[in-house]
Amino acid sequence: MDSSLEPKVEIDLLKLDNQLCFPLYAASRMLTKAYQPFLLALDLTYPQYLVFMLLWEHEQLTVKELGEKLMLDSGTLTPLLKRMEQKQWVSRRRDPDDERSVIIGLTPAGQALQTQACRVPEQLLEKLDMSPTEISALRTQLTHLLAQLT
Repeated sequence: MDSSLEPKVEIDLLKLDNQLCFPLYAASRMLTKAYQPFLLALDLTYPQYLVFMLLWEHEQLTVKELGEKLMLDSGTLTPLLKRMEQKQWVSRRRDPDDERSVIIGLTPAGQALQTQACRVPEQLLEKLDMSPTEISALRTQLTHLLAQLT
């Protein structure tokens, strides 16, 4: 076997254009950036928006449940939730059945944001030049990829 081909293969494997990770990383950053003007109007950060979407769906969750669903550790989530509590959007209380567990619930102000936030997905879809079918297919592929990695 010609050893002069081996370095070429290794170099090709290390080209940025040949990586799966980079377009996912860049797309994630750009998509999060695309949300910014819509969330800024609501005084929300993207991670806060993610927390709200879960709470609007479930009304209350433990910090552990939020972390599992958002794939965030408590060290990242706790300061975020404290800021949301300071803005009076959520309440944090110890679970009476398990003092180690903290339950996060919506306040009336947090519930009221839901009406305003309903427009955010529509605004983002208007910004993307993709059909609902394309978006659904991409979400399915990414969900499958996430399942493979976890």
